[in-house]
Amino acid sequence: MDPVIIVGAGPVGLTLALALARQEVPTVVLDEGPGKEEPRPARTAVLRPDTAALLERLTGTALDHHGVRWAGWRAMRRRQVVSEIVFAPDEPAPVHIAQHVISGLLRAAAADQPLVEIAADSRLDSIEQEPSGVTAHTRGPNGTYWRGSYLVGCDGTRSTVRKLQDIRFPGRTAVERHAVAALRTELPWTDQALLHRMPPWRSSGPFAGEVTARPLPDGAWRLDWLLPPGKDLVTPELLVARIRETLAGWTDGATPAYDLLDTGVHTVHHRLARRWRDGRVFLAGDAAHLLGALGTQGLDEGLRDADNLAWKLASAWHHGPHEALLDSYQTERRAVVAARLRATDQALPGLRGGGGLRHIVPGTARGHDALLTDGHLGRGALGAPGAYTASPLAPRHLEGEIPVDTPRGAPVSDVRVTAEDGSFVRLRDRLGRGTLLVLLIAPGTGVWDRKHWVSAGVMPRLAAAVTALPHPAELLVAESYPGAPAHSVLLVRPDGHLVTALTGVRPADLYAAAEATVGGAVEEGVGVGVEAGVR
Repeated sequence: MDPVIIVGAGPVGLTLALALARQEVPTVVLDEGPGKEEPRPARTAVLRPDTAALLERLTGTALDHHGVRWAGWRAMRRRQVVSEIVFAPDEPAPVHIAQHVISGLLRAAAADQPLVEIAADSRLDSIEQEPSGVTAHTRGPNGTYWRGSYLVGCDGTRSTVRKLQDIRFPGRTAVERHAVAALRTELPWTDQALLHRMPPWRSSGPFAGEVTARPLPDGAWRLDWLLPPGKDLVTPELLVARIRETLAGWTDGATPAYDLLDTGVHTVHHRLARRWRDGRVFLAGDAAHLLGALGTQGLDEGLRDADNLAWKLASAWHHGPHEALLDSYQTERRAVVAARLRATDQALPGLRGGGGLRHIVPGTARGHDALLTDGHLGRGALGAPGAYTASPLAPRHLEGEIPVDTPRGAPVSDVRVTAEDGSFVRLRDRLGRGTLLVLLIAPGTGVWDRKHWVSAGVMPRLAAAVTALPHPAELLVAESYPGAPAHSVLLVRPDGHLVTALTGVRPADLYAAAEATVGGAVEEGVGVGVEAGVR
């Protein structure tokens, strides 16, 4: 069987390669560059708990050792703290990390993975599709051709894959612009991110009234100043003046000593590809969408693309193509990103429009602060992971379905579970293996040895039902789950989204839900054409 060809060796492409390797699918990653990323301290990413957990699973590395997990969040307006959130040590919190560090961790993991081949200095030149596979021609020092089962364009904003497939990429240009500086200094707070709107100091130059500070390791910070609409030039002199003024304002005195590490101007665009699939060719990450205004993070959505697509490609690679399952990638992910873009575009006029209702309606400014906090922390319509509520994979007419605190199609809560070998693990640790997860809620099992309850009560009947499912599944047990009554059964997709919750053991409902999740019954005789070799 030919490998999956991935075009682009950024975080999304490498994540997809490792996610496929975890499901025993070989990949070839075409890297246009020399095989490493230049360190840029001012080019960073804020990862929400679900995407941070995804990278930790794939790299086997705790991101806390390479980035900063926020201890809290503070929102200020003028001189007043309008909201402050402190994260408990065991509470999920965003992680701020340099993008070149993410790429380095992923590259190191890929180097140890025999199913991942990275082809450096390989620039895509053309794509040929056939019923049995796809061929990618490359140019450059290592120019050749590669034969694959599928091809995924993770090649960024100017995606060659998207252009070769003639896929339109409409949207808005320069929705927001930010002047960015990474520097090492000492601020009055530690490991807390800050959003400061309308700071009391005044300065000349092309800067608007909003600045964000996010901590990085070793006493470093990334500062972002919102720029007003237009193309005013941000000169080094203007940026240094704003740095000194901002640091002095936060420390109530003279500018503290600082070491400037990196600077730049970050421009946010909002674009959405018309199609994310063209036969055996797919788009993911910035090749498929651009977003990031109001604190939302584009990399998060790109990593979720990879997580969604990996198990579906793996199923097609191992069991033959199932069009409904492969089509669901575009349906699910495009709908979620489109909803995020709509929510952001609807909020922008009120948040960035200056006067208007906030001077008329009491509390409007506080509502704006809450919206921005949601965007930065990954909550609400602006920031929370999307739910696949209208997914074509959602099961229909399950008599035993019950509501729990997690809506159908939304990411599941990361509870402690007992695995089949009796070990205690987190639910997220079992994701991304290509298997469905069946979770029984059984209070009291956590204090008993597995041998005492694995053959008691409903367990034998449930274990038999799980074995009979139309797709590989793993049976897990949890003491509790938010909103789930005792002896209920949850079915979870390989990417961690809830399929359904059932009252008790209902083999027929469980089978129907599992069959719908993998796109329905697979037609007999359908298979993937194979050709030996990758070149």
